[in-house]
Amino acid sequence: MSFFDKHVFFCTHQREDGSDCCNNHGAQKARDYVKNKVKELGISTRHNNIRINSAGCMDRCDEGPVIVVYPEGTWYTYVDESDLDEIIEEHLKNGRVVERLKI
Repeated sequence: MSFFDKHVFFCTHQREDGSDCCNNHGAQKARDYVKNKVKELGISTRHNNIRINSAGCMDRCDEGPVIVVYPEGTWYTYVDESDLDEIIEEHLKNGRVVERLKI
């Protein structure tokens, strides 16, 4: 059994040569938004332990920006905060995969 009920990794990689990468699409800002939103909503508690982390390159730049949610291993892409809100509400809070954002 995993220590965390949900462990969310945001690719926040920034390529030095300026080529396309998740951080060119605001990945760090998105990660901070989700971390704050999860805390604000109070959905990461002793009984529902959700961890939001940054990760280096996850090698899916052509589908980015990307996040992966464990223990399910569900990969998502997103465009804006409304996509992130949907992932928070549906997957992190209610355990339902958001099919339209899944990659």
